[in-house]
Amino acid sequence: MTELFNDGEKQEWKETARWIKFEEDVEEGGERWSKPHVATLSLHSLFELRCSILNGTVMLDMDAPSLSLVIRMVLDNMVASKQLEDNLQDQIYDVITLRHRHQNEKKHRQDTLSSKMHLPIIRSLADIGKKYSEPKGLATQGAKSSPNILNMARNASGNGTENGGITTSSSFAHQDSSNLHFMKKIPPGAEASNIMVGEVDCLNHQIVAFVRLSKAVLLGDLTEVPVPSRFLFILLGPPGNQNRYHEMGRSIATLMSDEIFHDVAYHARNREDLLAGIDEFLDQVTVLPPGEWDPSIRIEPPKSVPSQEGRKMANSLPNGKAVLDEEENEHTDLTLVRTGRFFGGLIDDIKRKVPFWPSDFKDAIHVQSLASFIFLYFACLTPIITFGGLLGHATQNNMAALESILAGSICGITYSLFAGQPLTILGSTGPVLVFEKILFSFCHDNKIDYLEFRLWIGMWTGFILLFMVAFDLSALVRFITRFTEESFAALISLIFIYEAIAKLIHILDSDPFNKMPGQNLTYECWCGPGKKNRSSITDWSNVSIEDCHDLNGTLKGPGCYTPHYVADVFFVSVVLFIGTFLISLALKTVKETRFLPTAARQVVSDFAVLIAIVSMVGLDLLINVPTPKLDVPSEFAPTNPNREWFISPFGKNQWWLSLAAIVPALLATILIFMDQQITAVIVNRKENKLKKGHGYHLDLFIVAVLIIVNSLLGLPWFVAATVLSINHVNSLKKESKCAAPGEKPKFLGIRENRLTGIMIFLMIGLSVLLTKVLLFIPMPVLFGVFLYMGVSSLKGMELVDRFLILFMPPKYQPDLMYLRHVRTKRVHTFTAIQIFCLIVLWVIKTIKAISIAFPIMVLAMCFVRKGMDFYFTQHELKWLDDIMPEAHKREKEDEVKKKDEVWRVFFKLFHFHLFHI
Repeated sequence: MTELFNDGEKQEWKETARWIKFEEDVEEGGERWSKPHVATLSLHSLFELRCSILNGTVMLDMDAPSLSLVIRMVLDNMVASKQLEDNLQDQIYDVITLRHRHQNEKKHRQDTLSSKMHLPIIRSLADIGKKYSEPKGLATQGAKSSPNILNMARNASGNGTENGGITTSSSFAHQDSSNLHFMKKIPPGAEASNIMVGEVDCLNHQIVAFVRLSKAVLLGDLTEVPVPSRFLFILLGPPGNQNRYHEMGRSIATLMSDEIFHDVAYHARNREDLLAGIDEFLDQVTVLPPGEWDPSIRIEPPKSVPSQEGRKMANSLPNGKAVLDEEENEHTDLTLVRTGRFFGGLIDDIKRKVPFWPSDFKDAIHVQSLASFIFLYFACLTPIITFGGLLGHATQNNMAALESILAGSICGITYSLFAGQPLTILGSTGPVLVFEKILFSFCHDNKIDYLEFRLWIGMWTGFILLFMVAFDLSALVRFITRFTEESFAALISLIFIYEAIAKLIHILDSDPFNKMPGQNLTYECWCGPGKKNRSSITDWSNVSIEDCHDLNGTLKGPGCYTPHYVADVFFVSVVLFIGTFLISLALKTVKETRFLPTAARQVVSDFAVLIAIVSMVGLDLLINVPTPKLDVPSEFAPTNPNREWFISPFGKNQWWLSLAAIVPALLATILIFMDQQITAVIVNRKENKLKKGHGYHLDLFIVAVLIIVNSLLGLPWFVAATVLSINHVNSLKKESKCAAPGEKPKFLGIRENRLTGIMIFLMIGLSVLLTKVLLFIPMPVLFGVFLYMGVSSLKGMELVDRFLILFMPPKYQPDLMYLRHVRTKRVHTFTAIQIFCLIVLWVIKTIKAISIAFPIMVLAMCFVRKGMDFYFTQHELKWLDDIMPEAHKREKEDEVKKKDEVWRVFFKLFHFHLFHI
């Protein structure tokens, strides 16, 4: 917005406000732009604006290459229509073409400090990069929005006869760096709309003109940045009405920044179309009563701008059927529809994914992919080594850390190269470890060779999974709703959190601290004869404490069982653990803060976990306390020297055991199928906006083949790891770079690629060569990464939101969609059932005697959900257990609510067209 001030000598326009989706005002005291805020308008000024356009000059598709010619044509039209006297034409021309000074320009001479005029600039960034001045854009976009920029000027007193300070040439050569920075916020293809509003002494009535150029052109220094102008709105009138003109200017500025109205402005064929657009805007306006809110408070822009698609739907039915039908169609995933052909789903997945294979590597060329690779490398390496250590202890080193690293490298690289959804991360999971423990115990107790029997279980498991692929049984995944999906994901996330804290506490087993520092410690201890001394030893004074038990002696003395306390190891480990978690969490959310430039915030956020790891490793080296370090195998050889890399299927066990292996293979199949496909469902959620399609059948096929291969090599089985996959997806989220002031960056989707997964598992395979470097990494730091992954995976789960609502009074509960449609008690009942199922899963997983039933209970979750159909209504389940994300449901509901208004708006438009014809 621009205002014209007269100090008796010179006049000029000066910028006072601008709109790029949200309003920004020039704060004269601070000589800066205000914080972007939602424009609040006077209803009276909107009606006055409508009346002004109704009676003023409207010129559409004017062909003029310069501001001077535009103004001449407008004034000639005003004179011809009796809106302006002929003798005032030159004076008004001189006023409009006065110099425009922008907020970014520096003041030059002292004698011009008092010469002021304001020109507000308004920009709408609805559809970035679309120009309606280009025929191709007009043909392809139809009624879609075009970005535009609006300049608004207000003339505050002055005779309008002198042209001192007139500057019609471009001032863009004088732009400073701040102006160039503002230019970066304007999307490609943006076009300006200029609004000039003010007072002129020579007028005794107001004059109004709305102009749309046939092609956007640069109009000199009218805009603060070199953006072509498409629209011009002029409102001049007699003195004494400054505030009224100002509010009318703000009204047209806000209208032009509205996505729907500026669509109408681009396609309007006459005055009536513009009036219909204003009427549609008025239909959507919400009035705040005076006295119940403070107009001086600037309303913060929303975190996410609501969709305007409902206002655009010209063919919406009054009953909203079109919207509901579209909603139902979004539940159908074509990749989960049975083809009826042998391996039909697998073939379709391959055909769908092959065209994207080259781009899966090209799209990875970005610094964000590097950050994701480094983060996930440590996140994947730690559980593989930990899992290997536990597996080695459970299987007497038949499979241990080295076998786990080798299995991870083979499975991860193969899966990332050929899978239908390479964003999924394969890993060693807790349920698989439980299965391995039970299997080894059974084999050991019954004198059965473990690796050979396990080979046949793996073969049968792989064949059963291949059978499921052949007959498209992955289509059963469509019956997995958010109830089962989130229960399983929450369980895995809680396991990560629990294991991280538990492993930290287990440091006390090897490095305890003294809980009673004031007590005097004694380590006085000696070996003496036992109660039943069967040894021939007569002189026990020479027997060491270490050999005492072997010689049937007894330890005697007050200090025999005094722990060897370590003062600092545990506490330093706690500092490293908490520090890694907090730094990762804080830096990951830095992009949502107001500090640092946008690009710097994004880089810090992407490398948050790496910065945390490096910082805590540096702190550990500085303190130099012997904290437990990462243990990596130093050579490539089987952990058990008595086994070979290739397992023979026959020779050690009886032949009928190869057939009996099908029974445990069925349990393993249920476990692997549910683990793999539930994780795939979570990764493929609609809210992730994946562009390259899914591949449930292809993924399961590759997992089946890898299980057979790993069984032959005597390596652990790897399956989709839920928490690792969620964090992989989150680490590759893309956001819009170009954002209007006050507008939050928009989530654009995921940087879908295969290269990050390949590099992660390639480096894991090479970890045996990096022992000297990895030995510096403290385990508490990696436990902190575990905690961060578990906590971050819980973010956004509806289960977590509903659990927190249990402890909130109704007036403090967030405005969630299901709370609008379902009674609170029913919501709590649904949550209680889900939490109960989660507890049952946890208990079964924890108790070793019944842990073999864990995969069956995961499957049973689907039947529990089916049984809830008899207790809850379908309306309640639609809102409580719908696969659509919360934000998307909100958009759909808003569209349904607006369907009647949309229908009336377009009826008005067509009515005006027919009436005009």
